[in-house]
Amino acid sequence: MDVEATIAALDRGEVRVAEKVDGDWRVNEEAKAAILEYFRMRKVEPIEVGPFEYLDKIPLKHDHAERGVRVVPPATARYGSFLSPGVILMPSYVNIGAWVGPNTMVDTWATVGSCAQIGADVHLAGGVGIGGVLEPVNARPVIVEDGAFIGSRSIVTEGCIVGEGAILGAGVVITASIPIIDVTGSEPVEHRCVVPPRAVVVPGVRQREFPAGSYGLPTPLIVGWRDESHDRISLNDVLREFELGG
Repeated sequence: MDVEATIAALDRGEVRVAEKVDGDWRVNEEAKAAILEYFRMRKVEPIEVGPFEYLDKIPLKHDHAERGVRVVPPATARYGSFLSPGVILMPSYVNIGAWVGPNTMVDTWATVGSCAQIGADVHLAGGVGIGGVLEPVNARPVIVEDGAFIGSRSIVTEGCIVGEGAILGAGVVITASIPIIDVTGSEPVEHRCVVPPRAVVVPGVRQREFPAGSYGLPTPLIVGWRDESHDRISLNDVLREFELGG
């Protein structure tokens, strides 16, 4: 494995850590192994960017104008990540191995963790945390598919998938261990680690009994389904339609 060549290919978008093949996401274990080896090969050194000084192993991406990417200071994208044309980075962070699709907005203080795969026309709102999944090499990264909207301060971790066109309201937490409950029918339907395409999800609470008493645990709730009419209106308007907005 040529580690330097693999990282360069990741940086150019010619190689991805994970891709959808025949409807399923498949992990490129060799690419993830190259990232791990790259960390071992590199030495910490100073990086100066205008008035800013960093001390890190991984260089920053360059040539944003050539790529058609807007980067607002002090946004940071590490070398080995890929930003598609039309991406906008407000002051935010994109880690190595991540892939960000065309015309996606990474809003203020949002973070895109190592190897995360973010689709086209996605909006990661302010303070969103997209977790990184680098080890083990066969583990699926966090995936946000095309057209999804991730509301402010929401978190998606542990290789979970947000399906195409889904909407997460502010403060939703998606992890492998937290059930996502569809409450739109007469009986609850539970999903794990996958938000179905075009689902509208808000924070909820599920009561659990403990020796010390009954306590509510955070549980995302699917409260509706986005249709084509919702594609032309704001997130707040969608939530109001489901009687959840202000």
